[in-house]
Amino acid sequence: MATFSCPVTSFSSIRCSYGSSSNGNHGDYRVNVNVNGNASTRPFKHHALVNEMALQSPASLANLQFLENGHISEEKIRQRIPTKKQLVDPYRRGLIVERGVGYRQTVVVRSYEVGADKTASLESLFNLFQETALNHVWMSGLLSNGFGATHGMMRNNLIWVVSRMHVEVDHYPIWGEVIELDTWVGASGKNGMRRDWIIRSQATGITYARATSTWVMMNVQTRRLSKMPDEVRGEISPWFIEKQAIKEAVPEKIVKLDDKAKYVNSDLKPKRSDLDMNHHVNNVKYVNWMLETIPDKFLECNQLSSIILEYRRECGGSDLVQSLCEPDEDEILFTNGVVQQNLLKNNVLGMVGGNGRPLDMNTLTYGYTHLLQTKGGTKNEEIQRALSLTLALGFGNGDGKLNADHLNGMSGADCRATESLRGAALCLVSSPGESEIK
Repeated sequence: MATFSCPVTSFSSIRCSYGSSSNGNHGDYRVNVNVNGNASTRPFKHHALVNEMALQSPASLANLQFLENGHISEEKIRQRIPTKKQLVDPYRRGLIVERGVGYRQTVVVRSYEVGADKTASLESLFNLFQETALNHVWMSGLLSNGFGATHGMMRNNLIWVVSRMHVEVDHYPIWGEVIELDTWVGASGKNGMRRDWIIRSQATGITYARATSTWVMMNVQTRRLSKMPDEVRGEISPWFIEKQAIKEAVPEKIVKLDDKAKYVNSDLKPKRSDLDMNHHVNNVKYVNWMLETIPDKFLECNQLSSIILEYRRECGGSDLVQSLCEPDEDEILFTNGVVQQNLLKNNVLGMVGGNGRPLDMNTLTYGYTHLLQTKGGTKNEEIQRALSLTLALGFGNGDGKLNADHLNGMSGADCRATESLRGAALCLVSSPGESEIK
């Protein structure tokens, strides 16, 4: 029978002992509570134990100590992390799929996850990727007291760090829409793990986005990458699936930019709110820093459709960061809101998108190369490299015709810029009379 003591004020003392119930239900305990000499014994669930203690002596609740040796702790009582595999999570609307090893979660797009156009931001999608990955580990029964770390990882002082991520977005969910996210894991070399995601509309079943990522382990004390211990491999390998959301035959090489990049945003400083439970800047913040370097005028008429991220080192709260951005040679230049030159050759060459899918010939695409690096000191150190691909808004509606609906409500300058883009597309991808504007 395990016991724990709760230090309280001088006029009140509590001592409790507990044991697991015989029925095996998670969170059920028979607890002996002794408050100032008045004893009671009855079955409790975790949350009921906390409520009882708060009623008997509120001061004791704040003094519950976190212990890993089997003692009840406030943190464990409040989190209720499963110790065995769960098939359904009613609180998160999640369930285990893919023959018992994949995870699916149903989500409603919240108001704070969308922008001015009422569509989910890329940041929101990344946050959903991260949250569903953690919930998947939660449901597996492997989650320890770490940021997605298993019990074996905690015993070896290891944490997960992402080394590469590739995201493709065909449609952005809208405010209030119900979407489904599927995620699963697979092997990546000897010491890595691949995690993939698919986002689809619950109403139509249409796939909105897909993503794939590679994760490796880092020692939390030395901050150096580590081989995967056999203990950890034994924990996670039964969950591996040979399935890919994005098929990448040969990962595209990302060149390193130098200080001559066209667009530079310096003096970026992480805030306390940017740090995650592993005490470094969350990778979602990196994406924001990079995309904010692209000129606003360009983003007003374009929407990001693909991004490839390569993570080089972690970023700490005291680092000063610089974001560099270089447009591809086929950049479209704006002067007073009007396109002037450099039409994309990609449309003539028949550019191929992710999964080998040819891009719509009525679609204008523009690429950027990005670099995040620390600034200051004797040497700038790379944090992340990236490639982003954007699509001109209003192109490629799937029926061979160009769509002008997006022009409604746009400013005059934006409309002129978009009209120029549309005219450029007609010149590039069709002969006179073969395309029309709705």
